[in-house]
Formats: sequence, C-alpha cells, structure tokens
Amino acid sequence: MTINSAPPALQPLLDRLEAAATAEAVRFAVEDLAAANLPEAVPMLIHVLGYNNPGAAVAAVEGLIAIGEPAVMPLIALLDGFNYGARAWALRALAGIGDPRGIDLLTQAAVEDFALSVRRAAARGLGKLQWQGFASGDRFPAQHKALATLLQVCEDPEWVVRYAAVTGLEALGLAWEASSDGTEAEDGAANNAANNKADATGRAGGRSQLQARLNSLAQTDESTALRARATLALQRLEHSAQQ
Repeated sequence: MTINSAPPALQPLLDRLEAAATAEAVRFAVEDLAAANLPEAVPMLIHVLGYNNPGAAVAAVEGLIAIGEPAVMPLIALLDGFNYGARAWALRALAGIGDPRGIDLLTQAAVEDFALSVRRAAARGLGKLQWQGFASGDRFPAQHKALATLLQVCEDPEWVVRYAAVTGLEALGLAWEASSDGTEAEDGAANNAANNKADATGRAGGRSQLQARLNSLAQTDESTALRARATLALQRLEHSAQQ
C-alpha cells in the first residue's frame, strides 16, 4: 500500500505490514505502525481492524486512540457495516478517543447493532465521551441522550452488554459530579445563568434515574458479576459525591 505525500518514515512500515506472512508478523508490524503515531497511517490502521487478528486489532485501536482527533472522521466514514468484528474494534477506538462527534454512532450502535460485541463497545464508550468538547448549549442534551440510551441498554438480553451499560452509567455519573463541583471548564459568556440552572435541574433528575437503575440492577439482575459491578458503581458515585 502506498500513500501519496506520506512521511518518509511511513512507507517502510506499510511495506513491512504488507510483507508479513504470519499472524504474529502482522501483529508486530501493526504495533510498529501504531507506535509511529502518524495521522497519515489512520487509513491503514482502520483497515487492520478488519483482519482476523485480535492482536493486530488491539494494536491498531491503541494507535488510533493515540493519534486522537485526526482519526475520528476517518473512523466514522470508513466503518464497515458488514464486518461486525471490525465495527466493534472501530467503536472501541472512537470510545477511547472520546470525541463528541462519535455520540450519534455510539448511541445507535449500543441499542440497535446485531453484534453483542458492538453493543458492548458502544455502551462503554458513551460514558467516556469528553463532555468538555461539546458546546455549552449541547452538553446537557448530549448527556441526556447518553443516559437515555444507557438506561435502555440495561435491558439488553446479554449480561455482558448490560455490564458495559453499568460502566457507562458510572462514568456519566462521575462526569456529572465533576460538573456540579465546578471542576468542569466554564464556557464564559455563552453559558448564561438560566441555562446553568436548567442544566443543573436536569442533571439532578438524571442522577436520580441513574442511581435508581443501578440500585435495581444491584439487587435484581440475574448475573452475579453484574450485581457486584452495579454495587461498585454506586459506591464510587457516593464517594465522589462526598468529596
């Protein structure tokens, strides 16, 4: 594979990957490609997500997360809707980056995707979005959208997907605690008092919904592991609220 106007360091890495003849050699080549931290490598790293090579996919995801913002739109544009394995890896990368532009894809996939691995990756990612990247007027609506989605995912028939929803709810709840403590960056004049009051009221209601669902899961879910994880999430949220 040749990329026009690629940095001199990139082409040898691509050549090594194309020449790799074993799964282990592919993994090593992808690890080196990811470690180079070159935005120009994004298309190839995304392509690797479709390989039947979990080790290489992990390395590619880590590389995409490290590259960060330049990888977001290529990930969204190049997601393979027919390769569920690749889709799950791509969603993990988007979740790890936490860019606001991934929210629509994550909310849809968490509820609708056929593959449980995709739903799980999307649910985990929803709680870890970088909320400070949203405009002040968009932040709370986006958080409410994430909350509504995660509450729905808590009804997923697969316990591992519900487990992921619990981790997402915990992360979202912790983000709300940080916001209420004033540790979230202010947005200046664009963030008026009326909007702040409305958002604070909405967050309080959202926290109540979140905690009620975690309490229900902690007491009644059929999975022992999930009950324990929901209990841990409640403990962490309580500890954060007391700080």
